[in-house]
Amino acid sequence: MKVKFTNNRLPREIGPFSATALVIANMIGTGIFTTSGFIMAELNNPTAFLLCWFLGGVFALCGALCYGELGVRYPKVGGEYVYLKHAFGKWMGFLSGWISLFVGFSAPIAAAATAFAAYLTGLGVGGGAPVWIIRIAGIPILTVSLQTGIACGVILCFTFLHYHGVRIGTRVQNSLTIFKIIIIGIYVLASIIWGHGDATHFSRTSPWTDIFSEQLAVSLIFVSFAYAGWNAAAYLGGEIRAPSRNLPIALITGTMIVIVLYMALNLVFLYALSPSSMGGSLDVGTRAAAALFNDDAARWLGGAIGFGLLSVLSAMIMTGPRVYFAMARDGIFFRRFGRLSRTRQTPAASIFLQAGIAIFMVLTATFDQLLIYIGFTLSLSSLLTVVGLMILRRRQPRFTGSYRTVGYPVTPLLFILGNAWIIFYAVKGRPVASLMGLATIALGLAAYKGFQRKTLRDDTTQNQNGSI
Repeated sequence: MKVKFTNNRLPREIGPFSATALVIANMIGTGIFTTSGFIMAELNNPTAFLLCWFLGGVFALCGALCYGELGVRYPKVGGEYVYLKHAFGKWMGFLSGWISLFVGFSAPIAAAATAFAAYLTGLGVGGGAPVWIIRIAGIPILTVSLQTGIACGVILCFTFLHYHGVRIGTRVQNSLTIFKIIIIGIYVLASIIWGHGDATHFSRTSPWTDIFSEQLAVSLIFVSFAYAGWNAAAYLGGEIRAPSRNLPIALITGTMIVIVLYMALNLVFLYALSPSSMGGSLDVGTRAAAALFNDDAARWLGGAIGFGLLSVLSAMIMTGPRVYFAMARDGIFFRRFGRLSRTRQTPAASIFLQAGIAIFMVLTATFDQLLIYIGFTLSLSSLLTVVGLMILRRRQPRFTGSYRTVGYPVTPLLFILGNAWIIFYAVKGRPVASLMGLATIALGLAAYKGFQRKTLRDDTTQNQNGSI
């Protein structure tokens, strides 16, 4: 398919409802239905388990309150890339965009597509053993199966949808998000009214001995993965109507709605399953439904969860390319990715680049390998962004935007200290995944140096041609 490009700006077509729906869709996805079992395996304490989810929500809300001000200061596409570029310089902005390309969007897209395919095959739509596996030293490097085929297919479908146009993409996005919220609401209410759970699962154990433990900090890495996406609307600041008003509303409202839904869902999981039966379980949502109702209800819920995962998949496919588009427009990424499709007015090259990387990850990585890698690296990136807000406040004290961070400076300091705590214990308790994140950053620095040299050569060539 040949795509014609133009250098026009992205149109402002996204209203406050769509921006809020985008935040909710980015947040409620693979994490809430897969990580609770891992967290309970770490803590084995119901009270500490719920406290962990609450703390994760507090950190996410603090981040949303801070990003709201950054979005008002710089209402452009690119999110963290733009904010870090203004606070620290282009090199830090590039690193943020590099992290977004691989960790912020492509890896979660691969995880969501894999989870969707797993739910679909679990309902009896095919399944079976892989048809082709490439191994090196006995370790599977690339796997082709019906499940990976479905995952790749759904990535391509939504990639073409969001290439087609922002308006149709947001309509589909809003519909999927509303469906997902309705399903969660029905699940929670049905569990309370008709579910056969056990209140003794909420044992009155004190969480205070676990509050500063390595287990709680490691658990917060999983929680941060589940809450990831609270900053989604910031990436589309240049496409949101009246961003000074609508961007903070979308970030804060969307995050608060998700905190309530997450706490309600985890209460249901605990009501349905004992800590021992929940611990280590990947499919907590369907196991809880089977315990509360029956196996048929679990299958129906599995299908609904799988369909709901399309919302987060769609949201990330829509959001991520705006970062690479902004980087290319600033001359620190390949110029082709800073152009819009002439017919569709979307960043087509960036959209297809992201799809290619996500499909590669589907074929080469397993689901559990992605979780801590994503959580650690994104925590580091968002921490630096909020540090950047404090730097910008000192540098530009007379900023008079329509929104300023509520509770400043306590809000950003709480966010920074909380994420620093998570990162410290991530390095200590999960060094391999943390080193993968640090390796990604190191590769980003090398890539930035390469783009710098390329830009310098191009500028030199242009100056020489201009002087002839």
